[in-house]
Amino acid sequence: MSELIEQIVQVLKEQVVQDTVVPRNIRRAAEGAIDVLLDEAKEPAVRAADAIAILEEISEDPNMPMHTRTIIWEVLGALEQVK
Repeated sequence: MSELIEQIVQVLKEQVVQDTVVPRNIRRAAEGAIDVLLDEAKEPAVRAADAIAILEEISEDPNMPMHTRTIIWEVLGALEQVK
């Protein structure tokens, strides 16, 4: 697994999934994105595209705290660099 994907998974785990201030549906979506990113059966670019789709869907959730939204946007930017 690429180092960039490992870093993205770490950020999602530590700053979104484990943050109890973040609504449960957003934490679940982040867990889903992590599962997709860790699926070694797919190419890294496909995993990144699938994770982007999941995270973009939740990025506009009005219940998301602003600091979490910023993290999601940063993760989306990093995922777009995965080849």
